[in-house]
Amino acid sequence: MARAASLLLLSVLYFTTTAMAAAPATEHSGDTTFIKTSCKSTSYPALCVRSLSAYADAIQQNPRQLVLTALSVSLSRAESAKSFVMELKKLKNLKNREIEAIADCLEEMGDTVYGLSKSIKEMKHLGQAKDQEFLWHMSNVETWVSAALTDENTCVDGFASKALNGNIKDSIKSEIINVAKVTSNALALINNFAASQ
Repeated sequence: MARAASLLLLSVLYFTTTAMAAAPATEHSGDTTFIKTSCKSTSYPALCVRSLSAYADAIQQNPRQLVLTALSVSLSRAESAKSFVMELKKLKNLKNREIEAIADCLEEMGDTVYGLSKSIKEMKHLGQAKDQEFLWHMSNVETWVSAALTDENTCVDGFASKALNGNIKDSIKSEIINVAKVTSNALALINNFAASQ
């Protein structure tokens, strides 16, 4: 019972911090048409629009800024999910298999945060890069974001066993799948940006 209460408290804390991290302090007043149009090419268009619309003023109609914002949102959610998994690791009465799966997931989420951070830095350095230099930078971004998505999916796969069924598995899968969807959307926007240059 105490474990379930702890898990519920952690879930509420995660959703609160994720919502605060994913949205700016002020309401947006910008036009979201560009965001809605761009999000149509993603796997989760409604989530894409929801996660980026609050940043319409900053994005304007700038495809590079759209990608940077999508990556930043993904990174923020990945960091929150990593913190959530870290807190779960502290719960008492975990099964040995849960402890192992959580530890593996924590490593994967660390790799995700690293890859997304690297991709944001690379996008910021893109600047006025042209031709081969541009392609090289974009290839790096695509590689790191693809790897981050793989890491997120590997975390979820670590809980595939029926022996791990329960609140821990359900909570972690829910958090990481949300991050994976946002990361997938960011990757689609990156690919579109690269193809349009």
